[in-house]
Amino acid sequence: MNLDERQILLNWNDLLKVINDNFEGDRKAKLKNLYERFADRMMLAPASGIEHFHNCFAGGYVDHVLRVCKCADQLYDLWKDMGADMSNYTKEELMFCALNHDLGKVGDNENEYYVPNPSEWHRKNQGKIYDPNPKIQHMTVPHRSIWLLSNYGITFSQNEMIGILTHDGVYDSANDSYLKPWGKEKALWNNLPIVLHHADHMASRIEYENWKNKDKVKKAFANNPKSFSKKPKLSTDSNSAQDMFKDLFGDK
Repeated sequence: MNLDERQILLNWNDLLKVINDNFEGDRKAKLKNLYERFADRMMLAPASGIEHFHNCFAGGYVDHVLRVCKCADQLYDLWKDMGADMSNYTKEELMFCALNHDLGKVGDNENEYYVPNPSEWHRKNQGKIYDPNPKIQHMTVPHRSIWLLSNYGITFSQNEMIGILTHDGVYDSANDSYLKPWGKEKALWNNLPIVLHHADHMASRIEYENWKNKDKVKKAFANNPKSFSKKPKLSTDSNSAQDMFKDLFGDK
């Protein structure tokens, strides 16, 4: 599955809207500064490096983050309606985690996280479309997310830090001390990490199914084409982003 220029721009505008709608004051300003700083890179970043993983294509990162945010927003309300105790954290904290859970996939200040795999054999036979950038010092994605937020002066609560660090759930053994505690005194104080992981897992599964059914999607689109005559306005001041799209899609 691939996104065209129009959808990439729409997704970017929607991502900035998530920031505008869920945060206020200094934290909103610093988040917008961080996201504008990496706008060029974020808009075209994939969400994973292997084809059958989630959103392994240009623009896949932002598309994935938007889906996680939407899932988290609705799951919060569902958990609350079902009688879960949501008193120990705020919805803003959950949305902060959903927005930034994979921020580490942006890379560091100088280099992007994913680079194209130079091996045609691995791309063709194993679906390894992207590789981690060897120019970046090794760090887990959650820890790099925390590092980037800290590096740009963005404050976060203990709830938000634990949520981001454990968003991969029990799939990552590093989370065992939080998710498989010995003794009730070490148990999670709230369900934010669980709701966030469910949102991420749900989004990733949907994206896998979209990839699996991509041929059906192409056929359906061919039978019901849409007009993309009007290009959305890019919500960034970055001239390089405009130049980047010209290189990829032509001067339309």
